[in-house]
Amino acid sequence: MVLSHIAMDWKAKWIWGGLQDSPRNEWRCFRNTFIVPAEGWDTGTVSITADSRYVLYINGKRVGRGPNRSWPEEQSYDTYTVGHLLKPGLPNTIAVLVQHFGVSTFYYIRGRGGLLAQLDLVKEGESIQRILTDGTWKTSRHWGQDGQAQRMSSQNAFAERIDARLWDEEWMGTSFNDTGWEQARVIGEAGMAPWDRLVPRSIPPLTEEVVYPSRVESLSKVVPIPWSANIELRNQMIPGSEDDANAYPYAGFIATVIRTAGEAKAVIGFTYATPHFQGVIVNGVHYSKSDMTAVRSQKYLETELKAGDNLIMIILAGNDHGRGLFMGIDCEEPFELHSPLEVATATDDDLSPFISIGPFISYEYIDHQFSGEDRAKQQIIDACARFDSATPDNDAAREVISSFIAVGKIGAKEELAAWMQWIRPIPNKFVSKESVAVLSTWKKESRMLPVPASLQQAVAANFMPGPIPVYPREDTEIIVDFGRQVAGYLTFQVEAEEGVILDFHGFEHMRDGWVQDTNYLENTLRYICREGYQEHSSPIKRGFRYVMITVRGARKPVKLYGIQQVQSHYPIAEVGQFHSSDPLLNEIWRISQRTTRLCMEDTFVDCPAYEQTFWVGDARNEALISYYLFGGEEMVKRCLELVPGSRSQTPLYSDQVPSGWSSVIPNWTFLWVNACEEYYERTGDTAFAARLWPHVAFTLDHYLKLLDSRGLLSMDAWNFLDWAPIDSPREGIVTHQNMFLVKALRSAAVLGRLAGDEGRAEFFRDAEDQLAAAIDRHLWSEEKQAYLDCIHSDGRISPIYSMQTQVVSIVCNIPKGERKEKLLQYLTSPPEDFVPIGSPFMSFFYYEALVQAGRYSEMVDDIRKQFGQMLEYGATTCWEMYPKLKGGRIDPENLTRSHCHAWSAAPGYFLGAHVLGVQYAKTGWRKIKVQPQICGLTWARGSVPLPGEGRIDVAWGMDREGLLQLQLWLPDHVEAEVSLPEGIDGTINICRF
Repeated sequence: MVLSHIAMDWKAKWIWGGLQDSPRNEWRCFRNTFIVPAEGWDTGTVSITADSRYVLYINGKRVGRGPNRSWPEEQSYDTYTVGHLLKPGLPNTIAVLVQHFGVSTFYYIRGRGGLLAQLDLVKEGESIQRILTDGTWKTSRHWGQDGQAQRMSSQNAFAERIDARLWDEEWMGTSFNDTGWEQARVIGEAGMAPWDRLVPRSIPPLTEEVVYPSRVESLSKVVPIPWSANIELRNQMIPGSEDDANAYPYAGFIATVIRTAGEAKAVIGFTYATPHFQGVIVNGVHYSKSDMTAVRSQKYLETELKAGDNLIMIILAGNDHGRGLFMGIDCEEPFELHSPLEVATATDDDLSPFISIGPFISYEYIDHQFSGEDRAKQQIIDACARFDSATPDNDAAREVISSFIAVGKIGAKEELAAWMQWIRPIPNKFVSKESVAVLSTWKKESRMLPVPASLQQAVAANFMPGPIPVYPREDTEIIVDFGRQVAGYLTFQVEAEEGVILDFHGFEHMRDGWVQDTNYLENTLRYICREGYQEHSSPIKRGFRYVMITVRGARKPVKLYGIQQVQSHYPIAEVGQFHSSDPLLNEIWRISQRTTRLCMEDTFVDCPAYEQTFWVGDARNEALISYYLFGGEEMVKRCLELVPGSRSQTPLYSDQVPSGWSSVIPNWTFLWVNACEEYYERTGDTAFAARLWPHVAFTLDHYLKLLDSRGLLSMDAWNFLDWAPIDSPREGIVTHQNMFLVKALRSAAVLGRLAGDEGRAEFFRDAEDQLAAAIDRHLWSEEKQAYLDCIHSDGRISPIYSMQTQVVSIVCNIPKGERKEKLLQYLTSPPEDFVPIGSPFMSFFYYEALVQAGRYSEMVDDIRKQFGQMLEYGATTCWEMYPKLKGGRIDPENLTRSHCHAWSAAPGYFLGAHVLGVQYAKTGWRKIKVQPQICGLTWARGSVPLPGEGRIDVAWGMDREGLLQLQLWLPDHVEAEVSLPEGIDGTINICRF
């Protein structure tokens, strides 16, 4: 049991071990064994936090995981009741696995390694004995975990490699002998930097629900390519970049030597070509990426290798956001990789066979701080990417470009000697031993076979093993289908020989045998078996539907006793319900519900696979959806309260928090302000409004400073709204952005009034009116009878008109009178040259606009069309994007990136709010209004959660006479204003309880 909101009297010390304060990708284990008194205590509690993540055990039993993501200066901690796990009068062991990332991610800001824990034995509310983290604790590096494992992605921390031969899985038990472990070292008191303030968790613990697969989808025998790696370029090229997660454009190279005994044909492949990958140079011959064979995001170069040493240089010029270089080599002859600096590196086991050359120029790209100097550097990097030898005007730029081009002409390793000041060896920590993602994506040979019935036992919830067949000189690959998208912690049970390798690769979609690999996501786990039966439960969170398992090096069948996902998400009941006469709408509602649930962790996350990141603007829509599906007000509150912590990065507030990436999407901040008002409307929590008000006013004050002489917002930032070709330049006046600022100012005025700051509230009301007038004056086209997309920074009027801009104008209540009537007509009959809606996220605002226009049937028809096509392609959750077209038809190999993305779950809100017809009429839902919309249905029924307690149940149906029978069940304390749809006759029956 986790106790939330428990304020601690901390006596424990922060502890750590090893020689490094913030090691890269280190799992460290801690233990303390103590005697629990036989009597004299009532219960026990453990309060705990760690940097970066922990798993807590008492006497070998897993108690919990944490902490919640948080800003380092407001470090979250958890408190568990553990008295029932303690053994009175006997030795007891508290054990903790701490995963320290050592790098910043999109959900974690690098601190330093640390554990803080305090076990209190309590009698009548008073602590009678304490077990505190201090110098008496024992610690050890988890020697079975490979710290050289690669990053999962720029957004996430690390993939997992476990060698079960090197570690005792019983290390957390009382009988384990830890005499060989080192003493933990005390690093400071509770309250030390960077964890200045310790904050109790404000939400319940996440679920741990065991989910079993549905079937073994396929069986294949495969031959792997002989060499693969995932190379971390960003931290090598930009030393110190571990402290943030920002992008770094640069120009440089990495190089290695392929040594063969004789001439040979080879394929050098990249299963994900990063944005800054520009090509390969083989023995001085330049191959641009356009010269390589392309398979979607993959690039392959077929080349001839000479006998002896072949210098391979990879050209890097562009933006590196830390996605890694997914690289493989296939060759018809045996080969070895050696460093071009062979003499210097031959005796150093910590160095890889790669070197970096450069970067010759680089800068830190921060979208809201893009200076003239940065622009100039970017132009030079772009010239390097083109190998453009045109002489630039300034000497510094000329020197960079000429140096870059000169290195690109090198044909042998001996020629590198002239460039030694630019060369550094790449340590092994940046080059994984193999990339499971590359091996799972790119195979020399693969042959599919029928799946034996006995192998299906592996997915059944029993104790019968499924034997995985063995094939001479080939590996065995099976794909396990969980039947739907899942998110959590992978677990499995196997019996195998010592040294057998099990590679796990998670992905989200396959169809007709074609696998959609997760591109730049190393969603993998490598497990090297010890002898006999063994179990493994991963502490790393993953999302997927399918798991590819490849057995390597087995001489006899591996017995797979089971594989499960311990599904973990925010603990919510399925209070909201929807069912109707349309089975398609029912299934669309269900996938919206499942998507939202899987994307509710300790914050909303955009997707459980690729990013696991809390994007602020996404969460505004996700909050409204969750209110109608689950309630979840505590979750929404926590998310909203995290945002102002980003003021240390920018007064404009970051678009994802807490994050090492300092990035601003202004619309996301504006949507956050709207969400704060909507949370108040949902809960009636005036104290929340007053608490958030200074933060809202702070950021909007800074945005208002960016208004130009016309009174319009003009700024440099990531001016994003939709995955569509709308005109949203990163600098200049972006129309939809100005419109969302109007709506944010309107919400700010409400919050200011609630906080008792009438003067500031009036200021924001005036600013709202002035900005709306400026939009109408400068951004409306009489010729097009529509709002233009933008005015570029050089004064050019955008030639592009989009439905996105018109939709936002309606949602933000900008147009009036004839203008509004014209734009409302466009919602269902847009001009042919207007850019159409491009994503399910943008559809949320489109549906809001249709509701304003009273076009409910058109809204539901669009839901049927857009989300129905997802179901046609096997969706069990909502996709991030709408599928691309090829030859006028859906391209089945270009459906979407993420197959589970909560910003897309709009039907979960709109079907409840408008088909069931339940909406609030007074703050806190003390009064509701119910007016269902028929939308071609003959009946519908369902439930909408109330904040705090209770729900609204609605059922309606058309009888044979065409009359609507509407029934409503609701608590006594809730007022109701109930009406039938316009033009429909019938009866209303209200039941109270």
